[in-house]
Amino acid sequence: MSSANPYFDDVRTKPEVIDPPQDDDMMDVSESVSDPARNGGKPNVVVSSSVRELLECPVCLNAMYPPIHQCSNGHTLCSGCKPRVHNRCPTCRHELGNIRCLALEKVAASLELPCKYQTFGCVGIYPYYSKLKHESQCVYRPYNCPYAGSECTVVGDIPFLVAHLKDDHKVDMHNGSTFNHRYVKSNPQEVENATWMLTVFSCFGQYFCLHFEAFQLGMAPVYIAFLRFMGDDNEAKNYSYSLEVGGNGRKTVWQGVPRSIRDSHRKVRDSFDGLIIQRNMALFFSGGDGKELKLRVTGRIWKEQ
Repeated sequence: MSSANPYFDDVRTKPEVIDPPQDDDMMDVSESVSDPARNGGKPNVVVSSSVRELLECPVCLNAMYPPIHQCSNGHTLCSGCKPRVHNRCPTCRHELGNIRCLALEKVAASLELPCKYQTFGCVGIYPYYSKLKHESQCVYRPYNCPYAGSECTVVGDIPFLVAHLKDDHKVDMHNGSTFNHRYVKSNPQEVENATWMLTVFSCFGQYFCLHFEAFQLGMAPVYIAFLRFMGDDNEAKNYSYSLEVGGNGRKTVWQGVPRSIRDSHRKVRDSFDGLIIQRNMALFFSGGDGKELKLRVTGRIWKEQ
């Protein structure tokens, strides 16, 4: 399930954050309005659609930031797209040259706009040239779906994603801070499609994602289990977790801090920030003839004082 919300589409494009212009003859608007209380009695600035269209690059359709280029006929283009059109205006096909549209840059400098994540709760109003930087760090910006079994493009706030994981990905949902899971795979030599279904735990008024999967490290499969926190990193640091796997009188224990889902599943996995189990040890824990993987992973989550 994907959302038609235009704010979601903006998240996926992730335009480059560009610093405000430093020209002496341009208005100084580089200071970020970081305290929304400063705008408590200030209504949101309404910018007409015609002005928005003027500031939209005709090629990439993203907002333009200095240097804004123009052709001799006055058609504008962002600096990122100029090399892509081989120095030809995409509107009239005239040569672009090196003409800079200072007038449009000054128009942009005079604008103040609400954060695009306003519908998620952000009430700040920001100068045009500070807005993009704020939005890249806004605490109200939506999260990517944490499901690792597919390249899901859904984004949203935490309650929305919890419902999405349950309804669309059919993820197992559990209440409580302790768990005991058994993972079985008939052919431990294979790592393709070896991502087991994500499990979500609800405890301490928060949600946590437990991942367990296989990936190739050198010539042999390696198994990893790790926990991610459904929230920002500053909140994730308030919690800790432990994982334990064992068998045949041996065990391996891991303790760490859950990573925020702001960090992608792949980023966490590739940093080895979790319980790592080498294949030979996994087969030893499994017992038997080594033709079937049978691992029991237990763990708990707790809140730091």
